[in-house]
Amino acid sequence: MAERAPKIRPTFDIERKLPGLVCGIDEAGRGPWAGPVVAAAVILNPDCTPAGICDSKMLSPTRRTELAHALWKTARIGVGIATVEEIDRINIAQATMLAMARAAATLPVPPTTAIVDGNMKPKLACPAYTVIKGDAKSLSIAAASIIAKVTRDRMMLELARAWPWYGWESNKGYCAPVHRAGLERHGVTPHHRRSFAPVRACLEERSEFALPLSLQPAA
Repeated sequence: MAERAPKIRPTFDIERKLPGLVCGIDEAGRGPWAGPVVAAAVILNPDCTPAGICDSKMLSPTRRTELAHALWKTARIGVGIATVEEIDRINIAQATMLAMARAAATLPVPPTTAIVDGNMKPKLACPAYTVIKGDAKSLSIAAASIIAKVTRDRMMLELARAWPWYGWESNKGYCAPVHRAGLERHGVTPHHRRSFAPVRACLEERSEFALPLSLQPAA
């Protein structure tokens, strides 16, 4: 994927209006049919911030990875995950909030304030504010979007090695022809979100609620 030039560049403008240590929070993986949802919380060092941070969707995989490496060296970072089982039990919106809360809780220092991408905010130990399209406006949220995306992509690459029939190495669990074909041919894995309509439809068509005994993860 080629990089796209963002229409606006994220800045520290929002962070400067808030007191103390400000963490940006964002997630990756709300929409896929498979895999966990991953959130990141990032407290940037304004005096040592990697150049080129922007919404992770605007960056190539290579550039995202480079920026993630730089952020782990210069920023304070927490990562939180909500599992497929949690997504199916409490729904994707609430699972996303859970992952965000876990990300903030794993920061090496407690933030004074949090700014969260979107229009929903998790339950945190500090005041939190939502920012619509925050990854395009706030450097801290944009950094969190990069960490969350790179972390989740790596997880999906690992799952793709064990379950190679769904194209997760390229589609990361999202809707794609190869993913749909894998569902139709091989059925539902333990990593699919059974509460999502395409997966639920596959289960209903097969009248099965578990993997066929003949289907095992690849060695």
